[in-house]
Amino acid sequence: MTDYEQEQEMEIEALEAILMDDFKEIHSGESGLNTSKRCFQIKVSPQDDEIDFDSTPVQLALIFSHTEKYPDEPPLLNVKSLRGIRIEDLRNLKAKLEQEASENLGMAMMYTLLSSTKEWLSEHYCQDASNEDAEAEEAAKDEVVVPHGEPVTVETFLAWRERFEAELALERAKLMPESALTTTKEKKLSGRQWFESGRAAAVVQKGAVAIDEGSEEEDEEDIDFEDEDFEDDEEDMLEHYLAEKSDSSAHSSRRGS
Repeated sequence: MTDYEQEQEMEIEALEAILMDDFKEIHSGESGLNTSKRCFQIKVSPQDDEIDFDSTPVQLALIFSHTEKYPDEPPLLNVKSLRGIRIEDLRNLKAKLEQEASENLGMAMMYTLLSSTKEWLSEHYCQDASNEDAEAEEAAKDEVVVPHGEPVTVETFLAWRERFEAELALERAKLMPESALTTTKEKKLSGRQWFESGRAAAVVQKGAVAIDEGSEEEDEEDIDFEDEDFEDDEEDMLEHYLAEKSDSSAHSSRRGS
């Protein structure tokens, strides 16, 4: 065995160990090469660690055969499309590989040519897909989400708050026992009872005093609303609702009797 044959055999063994199922020997008749010597085929996919070789849209076969004085002379090369490669691109790739082979004379070069083929395949067939994905992502970012629904204004908020407070008072009233309704009714006085109790005279007298004091201090005093006045709104609303419900119950009882 000459030194050339030994070096060629060592390269074949190395490629088999590295590429495994992607490397195989084929018959010279299906290689497309003008030779009767041993021919080999390497299955090549784009250079991407995350790609699924079985589902990639493009794939080609790099075919070679050692010449008598390889690596001091270039190998015989051919490329074939296994999936999705245009004929014109195959011609360009073959010319590129033959040029690189002439630049790497004197050393085993098939793994170098394989790496160059993968890089070329990625640049010509995967770059467009990457650009399309990037454009799709940019388009998604540019989409403007138009909000739907009624806009919130001061008027709509006040109307909502009024309904909410009424519903809250109603729910609280429903939770109170009937005894509370009865007590509220019993504590209310008729107009005559209130007048006879002497409260009317006290209110008139107190009002007269307040008018006199107010006329003297009219320019000195300002009206001051305390926070407690607003805090009693909800209680007043509840009391009003209880009173109406109590009157309605009593009226229904009188009609039934």
